[in-house]
Amino acid sequence: SEEPSLYTVKAVLILDNDGDRLYAKYYDDTYPTVKEQKAFEKNIFNKTHRTDSEIALLEGLTVVYKSNIDLFFYVIGSSHENELMLMAVLNCLFDSLSQMLRKNVERRALLENMEGLFLAVDEIVDGGVILESDPQQVVHRVALRGDDVPLTEQTVTQVLQSAKEQIKWSLLR
Repeated sequence: SEEPSLYTVKAVLILDNDGDRLYAKYYDDTYPTVKEQKAFEKNIFNKTHRTDSEIALLEGLTVVYKSNIDLFFYVIGSSHENELMLMAVLNCLFDSLSQMLRKNVERRALLENMEGLFLAVDEIVDGGVILESDPQQVVHRVALRGDDVPLTEQTVTQVLQSAKEQIKWSLLR
């Protein structure tokens, strides 16, 4: 059996409800060209958009996914990858975006906050290595890095405010 490696994530994808790419980051050259990537994306969309399950095996890869309103989130790893690790990445990404978008995780809100999405994915996965699975940490770091990337001022303030409230609640528990 293959050795588990640190490089667990092959790709992070977000597609809309027509299966079109809104965001895609591939961490290796399983699909070296955009044409091959898009064909793969269409294939996983067709296989997953009508099902309620969360895990698929496709083209020798493990695909974990989740849909919300008009978005489909996918995290892809090799076939011998631990689904729980991939699921942790998926949930972390979704929960981070959910906080950053004020629970409004849908296409329009996402498109208005693409830089936040890029930063969040970079905090969670770097070069295929999982760095973080705690959405609070991700949101916090994105807010800090928002100083060098012009996220709208309001978003950063909202994120910090929501982080402060979360901290307050965790202290009260």
